[in-house]
Amino acid sequence: MELLSLSTVYDAKKVLSKIARKTVLIHCKYLSDTNNIYLKSENLQLTGSFKLRGAYYKISKLSPEQKQKGVIACSAGNHAQGVALASRENNIKATIFIPATAPISKVEATRSYGADIRLIDGVYDDAYQEAVKFQKETDGVFIHPFDDIDVIAGQGTIALEILEQLDNIDAVVVPIGGGGLISGVAAVIKQIKPDCKVYGVQAAGADSMFESIKVHQRTELAHVNTFADGTAVKLPGELTYNFCEKYVDEIVTVTEDEIASAVLALMEKQKLVSEGAGALSVAACMFNKIPLQNKNIVCLVSGGNIDVNILSRVINRALLKTGRLCNMTIELLDKPGQLRDVSTIIAQYGANVIRVRHNQGGEGTDINDCYLKISMETRNFEHFETIKNALIEKGYNILSTKQ
Repeated sequence: MELLSLSTVYDAKKVLSKIARKTVLIHCKYLSDTNNIYLKSENLQLTGSFKLRGAYYKISKLSPEQKQKGVIACSAGNHAQGVALASRENNIKATIFIPATAPISKVEATRSYGADIRLIDGVYDDAYQEAVKFQKETDGVFIHPFDDIDVIAGQGTIALEILEQLDNIDAVVVPIGGGGLISGVAAVIKQIKPDCKVYGVQAAGADSMFESIKVHQRTELAHVNTFADGTAVKLPGELTYNFCEKYVDEIVTVTEDEIASAVLALMEKQKLVSEGAGALSVAACMFNKIPLQNKNIVCLVSGGNIDVNILSRVINRALLKTGRLCNMTIELLDKPGQLRDVSTIIAQYGANVIRVRHNQGGEGTDINDCYLKISMETRNFEHFETIKNALIEKGYNILSTKQ
């Protein structure tokens, strides 16, 4: 017996045709050396995330009496925006609980749709507890961000679009937080095209579904730590855990550096802005976490709501990870011309010096010694190694090369 009927998903598709965009599938030649990658661009969805689909479909199913009581939700930001917009379109009062750690841009975007915002200290799970408490007090309708069959059906419409857009698909790679997105996508894919693989991806610092599937029971993490805030969930849902057990072929994890590198690659190579959670699928393919070669793979880019302040840090982290930003400390004699000579060698090899710090020698060093700390833009790690070796050949003592 299937956990989600296709008729329900097709009904959701009909309802969502009034508001949701059919997001484009973009063929990308530059994100993997081993597979043919396509990007399902839900970061270009209305509200900047796939979450609108499930929230709107769920709210469309409410009775007039339920709508009169209002809706309640908890979210790190994207589900909040989906619920807020769907509520506004249906003239329903929405009260939404958001972790105080959520990006300001997501909070303000949710507020702009007319929702009543309650900021809660902690992470998603803390906001969830407060939302449940408020629901009992007010008898409003709780719109769960992932563990609800109508929400899952709404997310499943993405899979219908993917199958319409690409015939010869071999695999779909999907980010996982609480599991609502992959539940809907996997259920549809496996019922329509069962030979297509479905892979889930989690941040290593928030891998509750990965750990749950590994031990074959729902497992709650003591804490979560990732800048992919949209997936920072300590405990996966009951429904979504069952969907993943039944339909998902494998779940992998990616590091913070790998996620940051994927965000940067999407910006530079595809001109797409993705939040950390949205780039999980791309990170998995870029760093060969998916055990496939020479296959047509769809990476679901689930959202693009990244705070600009976080984005600058992510870019810097990604530059370090990929060898595009490198640092070295050189021991020198403190005499005129040393900086010029070092800079000349670096320039000859095509790197760009962006920061220089000159320190005189400290205790235990020669009186005439100094230290030159240089930050430079390079093409990759190989380029940096070439410059380092050139300096060594000229007699310079490289004390450290912190990337």
